[in-house]
Amino acid sequence: MNKYDCLKLESQLCFPLYAASKKIIQQYTPVLNRLDLTYTQYITMLTIWEYKSLSVKELGTKLYLDSGTLTPLLKKLQDKEYITRERLKEDERTVIISLTKKGIDLKEKALEVPKIMSKCTRLTEEEGEYLYNLLYKLLKD
Repeated sequence: MNKYDCLKLESQLCFPLYAASKKIIQQYTPVLNRLDLTYTQYITMLTIWEYKSLSVKELGTKLYLDSGTLTPLLKKLQDKEYITRERLKEDERTVIISLTKKGIDLKEKALEVPKIMSKCTRLTEEEGEYLYNLLYKLLKD
């Protein structure tokens, strides 16, 4: 083993994580196209469905996204009439995201997504749970 082996692509943990993430997101694309959502819009809607109403800052923390990424994404979801964005009167720096009726109705249509996607990974249920736990371990501060 030479000292440069650590610089090989195959030696990098980041590469299979990146490539696997890209591959999975590509598999989501045709399924999410039926809902007129991108992958990032989908995970945003998942979070809003779960919490009903939350600030842009809270949403960014949950999704590991900054406000520069979230602002145009939320504008598109608002243009599609899935969400509303309102500034708090007591603190205008805080923007609250809430679901509209159309956004609530979209949740029912999205029920098919996890069912379809669960068949795309070629992992057993146990392997999927193990990978899930390992990935969240990496995300912890």
